Amino acid sequence: MASFFTEIRQDIAAAQARDPASRGLGRLEVFATYNGVHAILFHRISHRLDRAGIPLLPRLLSYFARIITGVEIHPKAIIGENFFIDHGAGVVIGETAEIGNDVTLYQGVTLGGTGLEPGKRHPTVEDGVTVGSGAKLLGPIHIGRHAKIGANSVVIHDVPPDTTVVGNPGHPVRVNGARPEGPDTDWIHLPDPVADALSGISDRLRAIEHDLAEIQGEDPPEQSNVRPLKRRQGHDPAGG
Repeated sequence: MASFFTEIRQDIAAAQARDPASRGLGRLEVFATYNGVHAILFHRISHRLDRAGIPLLPRLLSYFARIITGVEIHPKAIIGENFFIDHGAGVVIGETAEIGNDVTLYQGVTLGGTGLEPGKRHPTVEDGVTVGSGAKLLGPIHIGRHAKIGANSVVIHDVPPDTTVVGNPGHPVRVNGARPEGPDTDWIHLPDPVADALSGISDRLRAIEHDLAEIQGEDPPEQSNVRPLKRRQGHDPAGG
């Protein structure tokens, strides 16, 4: 494991690399003004204190960090190198969460637990994962390498590597059939399989209404882009 100061330098470098607003800022300015950097700094200290078996102090430090940064990270949570929380406010990382290297979280993300039983209750997030604003990852699920979780998604099942997840509950999809590159995915135009299915049903119903109107000798409803359903050869829909 890297030394404490090496980890902090890596976290600052991650903020500079992944936040366009940091362009032109020096390390000192990023260190002094980024609450996501402050949150991980406090966590790296409290986590080391917790591993050393020191009572109370790790939790107090974590509580103090939540007050001043808006980010709540349990001292026992395991977080890898090059970690970046963009904007930070509202992020919650639970006790048994495990986060790999090069992970990016946006504001409002929750890595939460389910149930009251002891043991593993929070997500495991592998290297290179990006989690969009407001997303909720709940339970002892596994998020594969380089996966991307869309904004406001609710994820309660494992996510394969190189997959993008959208919706509530989260649905695994691919972006253009390929692995999405980089932490700055276009969150606005992510595919939504549920919306696509509903749109297909709606188009089908409009086509049926159009055909029924023709069969009954009525004027078809004024709808754009309606294509009549294909009829089987020799079959009279009117029963003649």
